[in-house]
Amino acid sequence: MLNQDWAPRSSLDAAVNNMACLTRHASMSLQFPLPVASVVKQLYIAGAAQGYGSEDDAALLKLLLQRGHAISNTEQTVHEGAEPTPVTAPMEIVRGGVVGLGAMGQGMAASLARGRFDVWKPFVDKFVSANAKATAAESLAMAAKDADMLLLMVLNAAQAEDVLFGSDKAAYALTDGAVVILASTVPPSFACKLKGMLGDLGRNIGMLDCPVSGGVVRAANGTLMIICSADEPTVDKAHSAILSTTGTPTNLCGVGAASSVKMINQLLAGVHIAAAAGAMALAAPWSWMLENRGPQMLEADWMPHSALTISVSDLGIVLDEAKKLEYFAPISSASHNLYLAGACKGWAKDSDAGVTETETTLIKPLPAKDTLAALPKDYSTDVLDANRRYVNSGSAPVLVVLDDDPKNTQTCHGINALIVWDIETTGAQFERDSRAFFFILTNIRALPPTEVKALILEICQNIKEAAKQTGKTFEIVLRGDSTLRCQLPEEPMAAEEALGKFDDWIIAPFFMQGGRYTINDVYYVQEGEILVPAGQTLFAQDATFGYKNSNLREYVLEKCSSRFNCSSFALVTLDDIRTGGPDGVKAKLLSRPIGQGTTAVVIVNAVVESDIRVFAAGLLEAQEAV
Repeated sequence: MLNQDWAPRSSLDAAVNNMACLTRHASMSLQFPLPVASVVKQLYIAGAAQGYGSEDDAALLKLLLQRGHAISNTEQTVHEGAEPTPVTAPMEIVRGGVVGLGAMGQGMAASLARGRFDVWKPFVDKFVSANAKATAAESLAMAAKDADMLLLMVLNAAQAEDVLFGSDKAAYALTDGAVVILASTVPPSFACKLKGMLGDLGRNIGMLDCPVSGGVVRAANGTLMIICSADEPTVDKAHSAILSTTGTPTNLCGVGAASSVKMINQLLAGVHIAAAAGAMALAAPWSWMLENRGPQMLEADWMPHSALTISVSDLGIVLDEAKKLEYFAPISSASHNLYLAGACKGWAKDSDAGVTETETTLIKPLPAKDTLAALPKDYSTDVLDANRRYVNSGSAPVLVVLDDDPKNTQTCHGINALIVWDIETTGAQFERDSRAFFFILTNIRALPPTEVKALILEICQNIKEAAKQTGKTFEIVLRGDSTLRCQLPEEPMAAEEALGKFDDWIIAPFFMQGGRYTINDVYYVQEGEILVPAGQTLFAQDATFGYKNSNLREYVLEKCSSRFNCSSFALVTLDDIRTGGPDGVKAKLLSRPIGQGTTAVVIVNAVVESDIRVFAAGLLEAQEAV
């Protein structure tokens, strides 16, 4: 492409046929979506329609350059002064500040500390304790105070501007003649704008447009790829700091050039990760092209080596700049939408390699009879009598069920249900009834979230006081609709505000009488002879309580993404219940740290009543053990 050699080694017409075969097989035989490949096929077709079909498939570039853009020879455009090493002695940097100690910033700050710089950073005691040369700053202004160099490794352009010119005005605290190193990925136009804002201070503060690439490991060992651009005096000043984090830097000249190169780098990275996701999901894991993200996809390792939200941001920059240039970028757009789809599922903080999950998470309906028959055999011992004996012994806490819809009690009998919840009435219920539970009919399903939170908070505070006055212990059960239409996370978070943070949120929506089953963490609704994933039913399209995900982990992340991530779950499987029995459930519940301030979401798989009874027995044993 760079040499504009269109000799047909593999023609564009052949590429059209190959992509057509691929997408046809994926859609018709496998019913499998390939959004990026579909866009590429359309591009190939458009190129062939413009008369490039007999030329090499690299001639696709001609289609994208039809608006008058041209290929430039790199050797002709690089500034004569773009040397890999400075032509003058670098400034002696006595003190440097670092703002943005995330995945990459931590490693870069550590590299600066090893390179004899005093690294200032706000509010990160963990970093300070691990690096003797680092000192914590009380504010952004303190981080910049008297600093000769300020390294910004923040999330985006808005954060960079806020650090320098927001309420703390860090730019004003820098020494005259200092250098701001902007290492974040930002639009080229913003880099130029920020340079101008620093110049307007009239204090000879320089700016180095210095985006980085290489990931967390290279950031930590000081071998990042540094793409820098600025005037030569500014590069000279910051040269020693740059060398602490990389090998040999190359100046690409004026501010904005480096961010332009980084933008192209992120375009290639984002599109190829998305393409790799499609390949992995379509069963091509043997490809030698998947050396980096491929192993993560194969092993379902979604630890955020590079978070998916970064790809959303980076490709957003690409599309914004393409719009300004009136440039057609369909593949980038399709890839960006894949990352957005992943973020919408609650995976924003997970690895960008997790975009493969967007290609594979379409859950298909199942034949009810065959599916239920194929499950492990029910647990052989009926634990109901044992559960009753435990409850009747007085050892179990009273279960107070807050029912969001009075109709729910239609499936219950022989229970007491309160329609008021003042302390006196609730206390009298604790005193008069030796039963292990009672209902409070809250009727909150029709209320807006703010009113739900206030009402649940009031009820739980009253229950807490009534239990204290009567010497009772209790647990809260929040009962909602069996098709997942409920006030989540408002109800449990309000209960926590009144009662303190829970060790676990237990999600157990199983309802056998209504044909609602949880199998492999997926919640199904039986319709005739078919088990339909709940997210594909009319219930999920509810105008108020609608949702997209049938997998209960993804459902919780969809509703509560700010509270939980993929590591927050404890999954009690049908095998745990039916093979391990109460002991297996107990072991699963106690397999994670308890009482350390973190809350786990326990997903309970269940198909018949005995599954829930076994889980309850294991839960009681686990409570006794802690």
